[in-house]
Amino acid sequence: MLLRAGYDYVPYASLESIVEENKDFYYKALRRTQITLKQDAPDWEPWLGFFLRCLKKQKANLAEKVEKGQDNSDTTLPTLSLEILKLLKKNNRLTIAEIVKETGANQNTLKVRLRELVNEGHVKRRGKARATWYSL
Repeated sequence: MLLRAGYDYVPYASLESIVEENKDFYYKALRRTQITLKQDAPDWEPWLGFFLRCLKKQKANLAEKVEKGQDNSDTTLPTLSLEILKLLKKNNRLTIAEIVKETGANQNTLKVRLRELVNEGHVKRRGKARATWYSL
């Protein structure tokens, strides 16, 4: 739902994997806070501390991804590949026919560039044969 609303960063900003990696700490922090909820002054520190550590870890993960993205400078990709990436950012998902229409490039050349982008992890291929479409 968030992706459809234009929040393109959502797949990169999920805390789920970090919480999953630290499941033991999650449950301990949750339990320590839950025990105090019926008191006049609940102790939120264990839960908030855990949550803030997760945010810090996620920030570091995102910074690393951004840095890697910058390392793949525009000069390392062919112009057509950059154009494909730009179109996919704008349209979210496209078929080869749609990319041919937008770029005016040869279909076989596009297939080669798309295969390279998929193999390098820049683009995801979905579907098979004529039903194939590409997304970031």
